[in-house]
Amino acid sequence: MFKVYRKLFAYVPEKKYLIYISIVLSVLSTFAIVGAYYYLYLFFDGLITRNDLPGSAAYAWVIFGLLIGGNAVYFIGVLASHVLGFRLETNLRKRGIDGLAGASFRFFDLNSSGRIRKIIDDNASQTHTIVAHLLPDIANALAKPFLLLIAAFIVSPRVGIGLTILTIAAILLYSGMSGETQFMNYYQQALERLSAESVEYVRGIQVVKIFHADARSFKALYEAVRDYSKFALDYSMSCKVPWVLLQWAMFGIVAIIVPFIFLLPGVFTHGTETAVELLMLMFLSGVMFSTIMKVMYVVMYSFNGAMAVEKLEDMYEEMHKDSLEHGTREDFTGYDIEFSHVTFGYGEKTVLKDVSFTLKQNHSYALVGASGSGKSTIAKLISGFYKVDEGVIRIGGQPLEEYSEKAVLENIAFVFQDVKLFKTSLYENVALADPSADHEKVMEAFRRAGCDSILDKFKERENTLIGSKGVYLSGGEKQRIGIARAILKNARIVIMDEASAAVDPENEHELQKAFAELMKDKTVIMIAHRLTSVRNVDEILVIEGGKVIERGSDKELMAGDSRYKFFQDMYAQANEWRVSEHA
Repeated sequence: MFKVYRKLFAYVPEKKYLIYISIVLSVLSTFAIVGAYYYLYLFFDGLITRNDLPGSAAYAWVIFGLLIGGNAVYFIGVLASHVLGFRLETNLRKRGIDGLAGASFRFFDLNSSGRIRKIIDDNASQTHTIVAHLLPDIANALAKPFLLLIAAFIVSPRVGIGLTILTIAAILLYSGMSGETQFMNYYQQALERLSAESVEYVRGIQVVKIFHADARSFKALYEAVRDYSKFALDYSMSCKVPWVLLQWAMFGIVAIIVPFIFLLPGVFTHGTETAVELLMLMFLSGVMFSTIMKVMYVVMYSFNGAMAVEKLEDMYEEMHKDSLEHGTREDFTGYDIEFSHVTFGYGEKTVLKDVSFTLKQNHSYALVGASGSGKSTIAKLISGFYKVDEGVIRIGGQPLEEYSEKAVLENIAFVFQDVKLFKTSLYENVALADPSADHEKVMEAFRRAGCDSILDKFKERENTLIGSKGVYLSGGEKQRIGIARAILKNARIVIMDEASAAVDPENEHELQKAFAELMKDKTVIMIAHRLTSVRNVDEILVIEGGKVIERGSDKELMAGDSRYKFFQDMYAQANEWRVSEHA
């Protein structure tokens, strides 16, 4: 438990003093409240045994003062722990956001958005719970049972012995409800899976996904619900008998003890003292029961907290485990791209196997192949999105990891199929590619990308806002804005991954002209399923099974019985498909 807290408090060094304030105030509160219980005994003794009404009234005021004061001190302690807990939760979320901003692409490939959100949000919330609520409760739970037993023996040895027996019985019964650690691990994993699958399923409802649009998503959610319900029910059933016995022992104390009271010596001659002792035993057993319940929650939430911290730290580590480690070389020595015996995979799935090839600078290339063959993976490896498992990638004769991150970002431009525009002006969306560019250079990038017709549609032209408070653009229009961004960046290596796949017909001509402007005097790598768009590149590489099986110009590959020719023939046949009307 204390190891967990040491880890957590490392994230809030500036608020560490609140730990000690909370613990000290909680212990002081416990002394005050248990002191009130002792004065309650004096109150009953004066009122019932000695018939001392004025003295009992004075004790009542002392009880009132101790309870008010104890709870006020406890409130301040809890307030201090809540300030610490909220700061901790905030810092953990910030750490998660910072980690996601620099996480490797492989991390996102291997972890669904639902799982990432579950681990960061839910586990950060759990760490808040074990600090804000349990930090004072731990001090209270550790001190209160001992103080209650001491108070019980001060009242009477018989009360002390009775409360001790009940406490031991309660602890034994509680141990039967705690469950095995391995079982709790399974339970937590089932809960995590349920949360992740629920998020993924709900997010998929409002958007029809092109990929994996089948029953697998619902099946995964169903299995997650089934597994979670099974573990929850099994755990509840395992706790049923000890939980019922624990409540029966604590709340049925009178029915258990009264038959034995008459066997005690002097019970009839000291009836009032026996009545007071019975009242105190009933009262203290109820307090002990609530204290043991608090201990149960402390143990349960401490276990959950330990798992939360472990999952968060594992995720933080996983975020950067596969990130490319950049060097210090600021300038590219050339723009030839060389793959030398490169092997790469996602988890246990190998995508590229001992791949070697060279792409000459200032030439255009197309990567062609079936889905899953490794085309996009090659493009992302060139961009430094992933770290290779084996082999080396060189640009300009130097290993990619020797270049600084700044050098890679400045010299490689990646145009995705789905261009992301920020909720700001069109001008700022393009200008972010080169913050040092003046207005004239940005507008020149708009012109070269064929965006004048887009700007002319809006009164504010380049100052038009995008998004919920502004306008929305079609897929082809967004693509041209993305190309304007890439033109302004003026990177010497340009990678286009399915950049024209979803373009609307009215934008296709303008988009092709924008591509031509972007590709001037650049090393260009294109990935396209629309095979008509790759005929004019300098060389085509056919990728299959994680290897380059063919390469050459369109004319060369179409002249023989090549895999590329097979793809082109299939593409031509597909374009001739028509929906016929039958009577």
